[in-house]
Amino acid sequence: MLSVSGARLHARIAALARFGALPGGGVTRMCWSPAHEDARAWLLGELKTAGLAPWMDAAGNVFGGLGMTAIDARRPAVLTGSHIDTVPEGGILDGALGVLAGLECLQTIAEAGAAPARPLAVVAWSDEEGRYGSLFGSRAFCGRLDASAIPAMAAVDGERLVDAMQRAGFDAHRAPEARAPAGSVAAYVELHIEQGARLEESGVPIGVVDTIVGVRRARVVFLGQADHAGTTPMDRRRDAFLAAADYALKARELVVTRGGARAVTNFGVVHVHPGASNIVPGRAELVHEMRDPDPEVLERLARDCATLAEDVARSRAIGVEIRPMSATLPAPCAPRVQAAIEAACGDLGLGWQRLYSAAGHDAQNLATITDAGMLFVPSRGGRSHRVDEASDAAAIERGANVLLHTLLRLAA
Repeated sequence: MLSVSGARLHARIAALARFGALPGGGVTRMCWSPAHEDARAWLLGELKTAGLAPWMDAAGNVFGGLGMTAIDARRPAVLTGSHIDTVPEGGILDGALGVLAGLECLQTIAEAGAAPARPLAVVAWSDEEGRYGSLFGSRAFCGRLDASAIPAMAAVDGERLVDAMQRAGFDAHRAPEARAPAGSVAAYVELHIEQGARLEESGVPIGVVDTIVGVRRARVVFLGQADHAGTTPMDRRRDAFLAAADYALKARELVVTRGGARAVTNFGVVHVHPGASNIVPGRAELVHEMRDPDPEVLERLARDCATLAEDVARSRAIGVEIRPMSATLPAPCAPRVQAAIEAACGDLGLGWQRLYSAAGHDAQNLATITDAGMLFVPSRGGRSHRVDEASDAAAIERGANVLLHTLLRLAA
């Protein structure tokens, strides 16, 4: 039975990990950064070395084709892939595994002289992690990128997407040109580490994803009054930070009590202005994120949290502004792709279980234009988005072989 080269796959994982490597492990490789662009150039070289036809689109997505040199509605292709950008101080597998395993699968098929009925391509999507706009590259590819929003798209530190892309040699305003022709993608399947502990704790080697969560992000800005921290009595202060802290605690409680077992929330960014120890904060900004696989639950929580923010501001006699940043809808995975993954597991004698993805992925955009699905391999200790993110070598090879035989089935 056809199988991937585990040694070659692990060597590429280690090679990609050099770009943006951190002392002591892990990697910081945000999209459009010098480290990311060096990694993109390396990947294009690896695609060519593997005997694939490499190309890029206007959104910076990188493709490697087997039996194809471009996305073409006349010959619908089966796609696989993920992303090579990372969060700050992230791990070496999140995203990278799906790209490099897809590359390995297509190289294995090419070397075996197999001739699937449908062309195949591996893709590395731009800015999956959402430094400038969540799932940016796959949104552009799937025709879901709002061109009018591009000038305002920026990182939380204020860096604009148009500037970052220009430094990397791209024109952000042309990104919508990456839209794929209707009917050009026959199916999409993505391999990923689970980023949780369910598979490892259950002892099951493969997860078959049935649903991907939706993610809401918004800036919640409390507007108080800056005053002297020594001379302003406590009962006269309009402290924006205290309002933000009050909201964060109450919003967490709201999500826990009203959202159900699968809803989660996070406050990963906090900015206080003017930002001096002897000034009462006049402005405090939070980036509030919520996730749930049920769109109705997610919408209800967003409404309830907006009402909560207004209540907190009113009680403290300050103002509040809620500025939506991004919203991705939960996405069901296609039964046809789930069945292909499960059949591949059966061929390889591997156990599997169905589960939802608690993280967002490019597959949820692809699900709007084709049959899309995902498979997971266990994450050691459930760790992800941290420098010690890891999966066992054998688990990675098992996942790559399941991906290989899933692609062969979908392309047959």
